[in-house]
Amino acid sequence: MTRTRTIVCSLLVLFAASLFAADATPAQPSLYKRLGGYDAIAAVTDDFIGRLATDKQLARFFAGHSESSLKQIRQHVVDFLCNATGGPCVYTGRDMKTSHKGMGITESDWNAAAGDLVATLDKFKVPEKEKSEVLGAVSALKKDIVEK
Repeated sequence: MTRTRTIVCSLLVLFAASLFAADATPAQPSLYKRLGGYDAIAAVTDDFIGRLATDKQLARFFAGHSESSLKQIRQHVVDFLCNATGGPCVYTGRDMKTSHKGMGITESDWNAAAGDLVATLDKFKVPEKEKSEVLGAVSALKKDIVEK
């Protein structure tokens, strides 16, 4: 009986310790939550697209689009970023390679856009860790966007 009680007590202690260990190391919130959620991502997107559209090197990619088309592009970017950062959004747009095919985006264009994104993230005072994660996620798309 004593041996059984010792085993049961030991198992209970191990179980309790595992519960406390789990509570001691909470899971880190998603990048989506750390960025501030949907409204923050939408605000960042609006600023970023505004920078792209007025950047002398990149404005040509926005010329000729209707207001409706620009709104659709904006929503696709919001949904993409929301989804890519662990948020609840569903991206329904085309894949990056198809979306950018034939646009002739160069390495120089990519670098200019990356600079605009950094400026936007800095404007919103995105912490370095989160900024680095966003830039890492976006950088992974480069091979599908840059054509030349």
